[in-house]
Amino acid sequence: MVIRTFAALSITALMATSLVAAPCRDAKGKFIKCPTAAAKPAAAAAPAVNKDAKGRCHVASGPKKGQLTKCP
Repeated sequence: MVIRTFAALSITALMATSLVAAPCRDAKGKFIKCPTAAAKPAAAAAPAVNKDAKGRCHVASGPKKGQLTKCP
């Protein structure tokens, strides 16, 4: 009884791992980079940045216009 239960659990675990890995394969079965669930929108939240003569970066527009920021 215990052996059958253990065998059923191990088979279920093996099937579950193959289902999890399925999105990370292409049509030919080769592994590819898995898509991320929380993908950020491309450059939607990044404000425009201007660089001054001294090489410092400033926010170009909006409520924080002129404040120093990290250069991209």
